[in-house]
Amino acid sequence: MAISRYLESRKNIAGSACGLVGVALTLAGVAGPYWPVVVAGLYGAGALVAPPERPALPDFPDASAQLDALRGDFEKLCGYLTEVELPPAAAGRLTELTDLLTALLDPGWATELLAQDPEGVHTLSRVVRQDVPEAVDTFVRTRWWTRLAPGQEAPERHLERQLTLLQEEAERLAGALRETEARRQESHTRYLEDRGRAN
Repeated sequence: MAISRYLESRKNIAGSACGLVGVALTLAGVAGPYWPVVVAGLYGAGALVAPPERPALPDFPDASAQLDALRGDFEKLCGYLTEVELPPAAAGRLTELTDLLTALLDPGWATELLAQDPEGVHTLSRVVRQDVPEAVDTFVRTRWWTRLAPGQEAPERHLERQLTLLQEEAERLAGALRETEARRQESHTRYLEDRGRAN
């Protein structure tokens, strides 16, 4: 494996090219009896001056593969959320948010547009993998402590506000996707109009 990699390397190719120059000098009678030293020296010089090998680019998953993984994580999140007991107002907010996330992650036009928007995928990933689980888990832990020390601000209010902010962020993402699709449609209409005028 390492030998075949070296045989295909830039250093070996450059060294071999310079070694061939040494063989040509030998055939021309310039190298004389020291031809093996000349050929080996030129090979070594060529291998030393050759540019270093470029490491291969890492093979990161594309946005479509990231969305597939994100769908799996969202299913896990939904399974976790069904086991958590939330107050009615927060539960309603959470249902609205998960419905919107389900629509965004459902295979179709939204995911096609998301696949072209790495920032949108990142936003959605952060909401699913970090923000929602952290908000709900923090509420569950804080609620337990609040029972021991009543009189503090209700953790339900913080959870409702957090879920509202996350829903607004998801709605902005959905709105941006709608605008992208509308611009695409308008652009295609203009193209067809211009083509009709040209004919």
